[in-house]
Amino acid sequence: MTFNFTLVFIVIICISSIYGWRNPSFQNKWMFNPYSVYHGSQYYRLLSSGFVHSNTTHLLFNMIALYFFGGIIERIYYIHFDRLGIVLYMITFLAGIVVSNLKTYFKYRNSSYYNSLGASGGVASVLFATIIYRPTVGICVYFAICIPAFILGAIYLIYSYYSGKRMSDNVNHDAHLFGSLFGIAFTILLRPVVLVDFIRQIIEFDLTNFY
Repeated sequence: MTFNFTLVFIVIICISSIYGWRNPSFQNKWMFNPYSVYHGSQYYRLLSSGFVHSNTTHLLFNMIALYFFGGIIERIYYIHFDRLGIVLYMITFLAGIVVSNLKTYFKYRNSSYYNSLGASGGVASVLFATIIYRPTVGICVYFAICIPAFILGAIYLIYSYYSGKRMSDNVNHDAHLFGSLFGIAFTILLRPVVLVDFIRQIIEFDLTNFY
């Protein structure tokens, strides 16, 4: 595999996000507004919202995560599915964005004030696809504290679930949760044997040798 589609996604998202900062009307048209989707049939927002971000920090965080985990799962899919793997990787990311917005859509479809944007749902989908294949690798939080992927993944899911119920901040935790669940489900659907290998790796994992 010589062509890196992860970098293609990153370049496109960076360009569209930066353009959106300079042209608010463009960002407003692309961000996820459930009311406009439901009442205006602007279904493209389910996907386009993943290509605009609120600020530099938001963009960098998502793109750094996509660079590391997208690159891993892209190679894994290519190994197992050859060229079809590239298509499946693109579906994992793009469909992850769409699916991650569905609960928010039904929840806020009659609320004109609600907006959401960012690739977090797709990134979460790619992240958890990677965790299913590589559950015992270390993921370093803020490049400092390294935690086994399956443990960090479990914490992330629990945190997203309860944070989504509390709604105490401006983060769309439901998108993170449903993007993650889609990544898990789609990865297992594509290659069911990966679930057996996932369980085996966890059973054989020795935390004492991790650090």
